[in-house]
Amino acid sequence: MEFRILGPLEASAGGRELSLGGPKPRALLALLLLHSNEIVPADRLIDELWGEDSPDDAAAALRVNISRLRKALPDDVLATKSPGYVLGIEPEAVDLHRFERLVDDGRRLMGSGLAADASQRLRDALSLWRGPALADFAYESFAQAAIARLEEIRVTAVELRIEADLALGRDDALVGELEALVAEHPLRERLRTYLMTALYRSGRQAEALKVYQDARRALVDTLGIEPSTALRDLERAILRHDPALEAPAAPRFAEAAERSILVAVTDETLVDALLAVVEPLVRDPQRVVILARLVSDAGELRAASAWLEEHRSALQARGVVARAASFTSTAPGKDLARLATELDAELLLADAPPGLLAEGAPDEQLAAVLADTPCDVALLVRREAMPTGPVLVPFGGAEHDWAAVELGAWLARAADEPLRLAGAAAVPEQGRRDASRLLSHGALAVQRVLGISTEPLLTAPGEEGMLEASRDASRLVVGLSTRWHHEGLGPARLRLARHATPPTLLVRRGLRPGGLAPPATLTRFTWSIRA
Repeated sequence: MEFRILGPLEASAGGRELSLGGPKPRALLALLLLHSNEIVPADRLIDELWGEDSPDDAAAALRVNISRLRKALPDDVLATKSPGYVLGIEPEAVDLHRFERLVDDGRRLMGSGLAADASQRLRDALSLWRGPALADFAYESFAQAAIARLEEIRVTAVELRIEADLALGRDDALVGELEALVAEHPLRERLRTYLMTALYRSGRQAEALKVYQDARRALVDTLGIEPSTALRDLERAILRHDPALEAPAAPRFAEAAERSILVAVTDETLVDALLAVVEPLVRDPQRVVILARLVSDAGELRAASAWLEEHRSALQARGVVARAASFTSTAPGKDLARLATELDAELLLADAPPGLLAEGAPDEQLAAVLADTPCDVALLVRREAMPTGPVLVPFGGAEHDWAAVELGAWLARAADEPLRLAGAAAVPEQGRRDASRLLSHGALAVQRVLGISTEPLLTAPGEEGMLEASRDASRLVVGLSTRWHHEGLGPARLRLARHATPPTLLVRRGLRPGGLAPPATLTRFTWSIRA
């Protein structure tokens, strides 16, 4: 299911747009989406939908519209729960929640000094907007507060993205956009600040000072207040040509950072299994393998360094560029995430700790890795046998599934193996169609970008069908849900991790471009194949 309110209201299921009926069922759905997974009392729904013009039997009228909406939605999405109704959906099913998560990511990346990543993340967030939020309810009283709030968070996201672009020295390109935004929002001082900065850095000092005078006039005439201290300080800094206003050095993508994969070795007996995964990935195009071994006791450091050097030398002898890092750590999870950040790694590969398979949830150290590492994280569940065959990816179209497709495609290309995307077969008695349309979408996208042989495969519903499908695969690549914080692996993924035949990689989607993206890209490969 997918619901979109950042524009006209839309809903789809299985790639098919849903017909939501007339104005009242659509308005009812909009109300429930604004409070998804919350019980909304019937009295409140009646008041919001009809206000003072409610019909004589408003409760019956509401039930009629609830019934109409239920017919339009898949089973069990809309439930009756005293004293009202609840729309039970995954947060990621609503474009608003995806937007807010992306904006939070962008804000965190800016706080970490990763302006390029923040800019792209915020562009991804803003691309979800298809026009004014809830555009078809612009004159409905129930939607006014929500529309105002959504517009506020949109403009805030735009401001944050412009801040990131200014940090990247994109001043000339921002002037026109900022002039339009200031005209639309004349009392937002932050936009005036950004426009003054962009003009000054573009050699247009007089125009920058005029923006200040226009801002002061608008604030005094409209609100009777003087500009903020920050705006006044900026005017003074421009007048004295403060060196602090100069643009940062432009990024030099021609000298891009070394492309690398970080391999975290937590158990020395598993290093061969990890290298069997990573070695093909770093050969075409060439990347660097970074072997990392963190120890808790300083007395172990010398032996760990010698052991790493032995494996680094062996990789070098096989034509793989390799480096090694070993150090003591009392918080290995956070230190691994920090190392991946400093190296600008494209992938962090580690073995899946036994506790993850036993409990189905990450421990404190693994949770730190999953929460703080900016690139994709792949956890390897090794098997004794190394079968041959296609790379199998269970695919449901969610963002974490696309991350698994990306890594699966990378593995398939490196090993010259086909990529197989698997989804559930039809269940006619339950009215469920098969996933072939979704699988073909994914297969076509991968073929279009990479030219990799991609096979759709329909399996029996549930993990049993996927386990059977994995028997002739060389590797199984499974995306971790974004809800891993609360749900861990989840029962289906846990069963696959425990019992699948081939080595299994559990992939947590990262913020940074993946391993198949061009070296200087500011977007993830997954966004490219979904375009």
